[in-house]
Amino acid sequence: MTSAIQTLDAAERFCTERGLSLTPMRRRVLELLVEAGGPVKAYDLLSALKPGGAAQPPTVYRALDFLTRAGLAHKVEALNAYTACLNGDEHDPCTGSAELFICEACGSVDERHMHRPVMDTPEGFVITRSVVEHYGQCRNCVS
Repeated sequence: MTSAIQTLDAAERFCTERGLSLTPMRRRVLELLVEAGGPVKAYDLLSALKPGGAAQPPTVYRALDFLTRAGLAHKVEALNAYTACLNGDEHDPCTGSAELFICEACGSVDERHMHRPVMDTPEGFVITRSVVEHYGQCRNCVS
């Protein structure tokens, strides 16, 4: 199991290699997502940031926008929340297509990465990232 520090360090390396800036605020937001271990709403992130400073909603949303564009987080549309992208044992950022399995009973989100190409795209359309959400019940809630 990779620690939060190792995950954040991997994210830092990923950003540096691509010429992206993982600012202290972006890193802190990612850290909060990693520590949460599941979906977190933007205003909950804002509340967690306020004790350490005067973070405002646009600051949090800009950080989340950066993290999702970089493949370090996903927006779970159904929950209007965000989750860190923990891609396998290496915790590499998501650079392709993710599938999120969302439990409608407990709200847990399990992330998988699609290893098949999207087949029916419009002519000339280039996919830069993709997130598919599936709804149902997790193993713990189905019994």
